Amino acid sequence: MKKKKFYSGIATALLASSVLAGCSFGSGEESSGGSNDGGGEGGNGDAVTVDVFQFKVEFKDQFEELVSMYEEENPDVNINVKTVGGGNDYGASLKTSFSSGEEPDIFNVGGPTDVEEYEEYLADVSDTKAAEAALDGTLSGVSRDDQVLGLPYNQEGYGLLYNKKVFEEAGIDASSIKTMEDLKGAVETLNSNKEELGIEAPFAFPGKEQWVMGNHLANAYLADEFNHDVMEAYEADTVEFAMGDQMKEFTDLQSENSIQPVLSLDYSQQVEEHFSLGNVAMIQQGNWVYNTIESMDQEFAENNVGLLPIPVEGYEGSIPVGVPNYWVVNKKAGDEVVQASKDFLDWMYTSDKGKKFVTEEFKFIPAYEGYEDQEIADPISQEIYKYANEGNTLGWVFLGAPTAWTEDALGVAMQEYLSGDITWEEVEKQATDAWEEARQ
Repeated sequence: MKKKKFYSGIATALLASSVLAGCSFGSGEESSGGSNDGGGEGGNGDAVTVDVFQFKVEFKDQFEELVSMYEEENPDVNINVKTVGGGNDYGASLKTSFSSGEEPDIFNVGGPTDVEEYEEYLADVSDTKAAEAALDGTLSGVSRDDQVLGLPYNQEGYGLLYNKKVFEEAGIDASSIKTMEDLKGAVETLNSNKEELGIEAPFAFPGKEQWVMGNHLANAYLADEFNHDVMEAYEADTVEFAMGDQMKEFTDLQSENSIQPVLSLDYSQQVEEHFSLGNVAMIQQGNWVYNTIESMDQEFAENNVGLLPIPVEGYEGSIPVGVPNYWVVNKKAGDEVVQASKDFLDWMYTSDKGKKFVTEEFKFIPAYEGYEDQEIADPISQEIYKYANEGNTLGWVFLGAPTAWTEDALGVAMQEYLSGDITWEEVEKQATDAWEEARQ
């Protein structure tokens, strides 16, 4: 299949680092939208009903609005949306849906490990306009035997989001922070001026969320040993934690200088209660949080949120950028529903209305060509685009790990470390043993 490039250089910059990944499951609760309770090929009258099961709570309301627009243009299609994220485990909820016989028609997978688990259900979407427009490299982790089994959500990046006003008042030049020592110096300055700056702590570190540590924090320090290639991680028999010392140092820096207790701190508290309200100076997150921050304080979101790279030796000034997740279509839903599902996904990413909505309302950095006339909507995404366009990126490799390893093995072990129950050496050993056992 011919694959395309996006803007002047973002495709090359991003995809040199194998942009396949998985983003946060966000915060929020299970919710539903759409116009019909039907499922499968039924629906009202002759209408086709498409059931969507998706994880991205951050754009739940906007997604349901987009679905309503599509239904207005296509009265013969009913689309039901169910969103599960945050405190709810999307992966477990998806498995429950399949085991209970309530199989969705469109759902999400993260990369090669998820593709392997659900491959028997995945329709070939290589005949879609969206697959044809997908950026070079974004489909490699969801391709099998010349079939394309998923369509990329978007591109995302992450690092340390910081409060520009607090940094300025503290006299900290964010652009000078490259190394771990630089970051430690900034944290020391913040700590010594907490009262004057009106912050409770430098960080809000959500130790309750295994994905924040096991997915994103760890990825920054694991990408190098897998050459920034998710497929190399997927095929690896072991994990070495070659940068384990740096990973421990960054974990300690956040946890020891955070709102306490970190093991009780969740994603919504981190983003909404503490960062958006100016209670802390920094959080480890990505551009997916923008809509949430904007809903809390629009002025703050638009003018006072900056992005710092996570300090990784040899990659100073770089941030991880990748595709967080993929849309897939359940081929067992029946031909009519499969086609209706493909048509909707095509409309979302390739129609003029869809593209405008994706960039302006979802605030996505597109993973498709054809968006040259669209503006990247929010300041965080604009910064990520700048890093990517300059080639300052790390790969997203963690979805090449064994199924559930990042959270159930590494994330759990890191929580045990934070609680003082095990040493960091034991974190690495437990996680390595779990990886090797899964790959035997």
